[in-house]
Amino acid sequence: MKAIAQAPSKVIISGEHFVVHGAWALAAAIGKKVTIEAEASDRLSVASDLSSGSPPSVLRPVSKVVEYMGRRFSFAPDLRFSITSEVPGGAGLGSSASTMVAVAAAVSRLRALELGTKDLVECAMVGEREIHGHPSGVDVAACAYGGVLRYRPGSDPKPVRFEGKRRMIVVFSGSSRSTKRLIGHVADVRERLPAYFSALVGSAGDVASIAEERLEEGDMEGLGRVLTYNHAVLSAVGVSTPRLDRLVDLLLSLGCYGAKLTGAGGGGSVLAVASEGREKRIISEVMKRGFEAFVSVIPVDGVKSWLRP
Repeated sequence: MKAIAQAPSKVIISGEHFVVHGAWALAAAIGKKVTIEAEASDRLSVASDLSSGSPPSVLRPVSKVVEYMGRRFSFAPDLRFSITSEVPGGAGLGSSASTMVAVAAAVSRLRALELGTKDLVECAMVGEREIHGHPSGVDVAACAYGGVLRYRPGSDPKPVRFEGKRRMIVVFSGSSRSTKRLIGHVADVRERLPAYFSALVGSAGDVASIAEERLEEGDMEGLGRVLTYNHAVLSAVGVSTPRLDRLVDLLLSLGCYGAKLTGAGGGGSVLAVASEGREKRIISEVMKRGFEAFVSVIPVDGVKSWLRP
């Protein structure tokens, strides 16, 4: 018997980095998925289709998640895992969070633990901390719960609901980054400029609320303006790069309403919004320049798991 679990990846619409320091953030699950297959074995082992995006750095944290669950729920962690990912590693789209959530869900299904989403998040965070040091938890929450969430550490995620679908453009810059290093860089800014940084944290939650309102209302032009403003603030605290700035500029010049880096920065991906009639042409133009790009339609479901003979 095998357990199969699939978890979506994510984008941060507003509030990355500041969420680590207590601000509200707005995040959405997107359709690129990580799939885990788990089955009984004579030892704990993890195999990954690295060509499809799962970086080697997630393999040991997977073992940490399984070992933690074994101790907590009193079973021997002698399981074999296979990882297949549609999510580019280092792209700022939550590849590791998606993997850890899917691993926890597969173990829960295989061992008949019947864990709820909150418990799956707790288990997945064991692996995320191994990779990123002190993550906020927003990535794991988005990948586990799905949909669109307002999130702040220490609070239950708040679902954001709206009628219909919303379309977003995601462009991978081609440069990967270390989330752990960038979290540390922002912490250094906080130490050097404490009052300035505190003011930014305070305003980040307000900006996330404005983004939430625009998204709920379907005001993509207004949302675009918030995205671009977000990018300027993230650039000011040093987590953008010239390549990301140029990519944002390119997307704006092609007719996007707005664009911003998404995730830790330092590379990774840019999130943009445009009118539905322009999206195909915009993606074609950025792909001609060598970037990987796609449209993500939100909301999408969170983690799912099932058994297969």
